[in-house]
Amino acid sequence: MRLLSRALRAAQGYRAAALPPRSLRAAPVGWRLPARRGLSARPGLEELFAAPSLRRLLEARARGEGGAAPQLAARVQRLRDKERELRDTRELARDENEDFQKLAETEIASCEEEIAELKQQIVLLLIPSEETDESDLVMEVTAGVGGQEAMLFTSEIFDMYQRYAAYKKWKFEVLEYFPSELGGLRHAVASIAGVEAYKYMKFEGGVHRVQRVPKTEKQGRIHTSTMTVAILPQPTEMRLQISPKDLRIETKRASGAGGQHVNTTDSAVRIVHIPTGIVAECQQERSQIRNKEKAMQMLCAKLYNAKLEEETKKRNYARKIQIGTKGRSEKIRTYNFPQDRITDHRISRSVHHVESFMLGEEMLDEMLQTLREYADYESLMEIISENDKNNSS
Repeated sequence: MRLLSRALRAAQGYRAAALPPRSLRAAPVGWRLPARRGLSARPGLEELFAAPSLRRLLEARARGEGGAAPQLAARVQRLRDKERELRDTRELARDENEDFQKLAETEIASCEEEIAELKQQIVLLLIPSEETDESDLVMEVTAGVGGQEAMLFTSEIFDMYQRYAAYKKWKFEVLEYFPSELGGLRHAVASIAGVEAYKYMKFEGGVHRVQRVPKTEKQGRIHTSTMTVAILPQPTEMRLQISPKDLRIETKRASGAGGQHVNTTDSAVRIVHIPTGIVAECQQERSQIRNKEKAMQMLCAKLYNAKLEEETKKRNYARKIQIGTKGRSEKIRTYNFPQDRITDHRISRSVHHVESFMLGEEMLDEMLQTLREYADYESLMEIISENDKNNSS
């Protein structure tokens, strides 16, 4: 790229005497600079990198304050070099020669792409990763307001996440499943394991609302129903230790569908964590041992989540889009079938094609990526604000 810039400069040097002053030249016909590639849907990041507050933060971090200094300093320097190269190339692109314009256009696009990537890398180095981001997770879904329609919607959302796990090549295992009479789902629990599973899925905790005409509706009226998703990070043994004396383990006969086995075997397991009163139970498997393992897995996730929530309250750290608290009572998304629209209320973003979204593939993945970008932006704003406070005190 630098060789191209030098070649353009040299060529312009040879022709400078024959050209009129730049102020008198006509603009090249049909020449337009390529559109700048934004950083996905990250809000205000271009403006942010031009702000003095971010420059002060970058200088502080490059000096070694807050960690990641060597990598950060190297990328900041590379960014400055590329931005200087982009300015020079844009200046050279004003040449009237079409061949030079094409060469410059290619280099400008390449510079913009690398600048966007460098800014993304710098933001990731500035934002500390959460302890739980590399964790697996336990997901709970529960039907809310709306009777059978809410249960049908709960089943559809559960299936959507199961397909999404397959799309991301994660392991999806059902721990509990309580269907309704009409093919819906009252309550279910599943474990999801895989690369960055919790990092993506943590945004799905909250109330999901559906607006549509139920199958059982005779007069064509639109009903509103809800279901709740809870996303609990799965702790490692290093992060959470439970004393056996703090547990009360009970066995009982399983209830629900299952034939003769249900009435004759004490396979269902209920585990109570005595100090907190938190309970987990499982009757999904025929084996009491397997049910105990799954119940213990759910209990660990609940205890770990309670621990994280308590730490969050102590730090008084909660973000606008509920990434920190993942509150169950928060209405996060509406699925409007008559208007074929999905709206995420935390970021005021709407997309269309509900059926495609609920396939649990690209559209859902793009929505979660956008939520991650907004969360990163909020984290960065908090870090900048904190740095400015420290500098002013």
